[in-house]
Amino acid sequence: MAPGCRIKTHIARPDRALVESFRGIPVANIDDCMGRLASVDAALRPMNPSPLLGVAFTVRCPAGDNLMFHKALDMAQPGDVLVIAAGGSTSRALCGEIMATYARSRGLSGFIVDGCVRDRKELAQMTDFPIYARGVVPNGPYKNGPGEINFPVSVGGQVIRPGDILVGDSDSVLVIRPEDAPEVARAAAAVQKKEQGQLASILSGEGFPRPFVEQTLARLGVEYVD
Repeated sequence: MAPGCRIKTHIARPDRALVESFRGIPVANIDDCMGRLASVDAALRPMNPSPLLGVAFTVRCPAGDNLMFHKALDMAQPGDVLVIAAGGSTSRALCGEIMATYARSRGLSGFIVDGCVRDRKELAQMTDFPIYARGVVPNGPYKNGPGEINFPVSVGGQVIRPGDILVGDSDSVLVIRPEDAPEVARAAAAVQKKEQGQLASILSGEGFPRPFVEQTLARLGVEYVD
């Protein structure tokens, strides 16, 4: 196969139950259990409020070109998230309302575009099809290729492999290796339960105990001045 112009037709996908074990857990809770290093960078922003959960189906495109994006739309399976590595170029939009509507009709679980999209208003109204991108621009794309499908890509500071689990909410998107997922899911669920307890304590007037604050200040030898 020629690097730069190749398509891998089959990928290993994790068990759907493993993917679903992350549903409803805030991205921040999951990231806290992954060394706080699993998120794509802040430049990739949600285009609508729909939460993201699915399996990575990766696409590498030249800047401003969406030929392989179109090919991936026909290849991906329900539950897949198309991850479009376009080098962060913001000169041209790689998709808009029509491509998103087609992907949704095929049961895909969202787009992560390391570049721009267009049709901001229409995408914002898609409350059941999450899309993350670097920005919005009306300039349309080229369709010349080349590109790659289903090889590891770099997006937003994260290496994403085909078959990785992707979880996103209004904060950002996280990348989870399937081999790490069982332990991460258990730990993140425990963090979520702990934080729900903290919120309940605050709202009930019981307060927000944080002994580490005083312990750390004492270790530092803080001086209090009236």
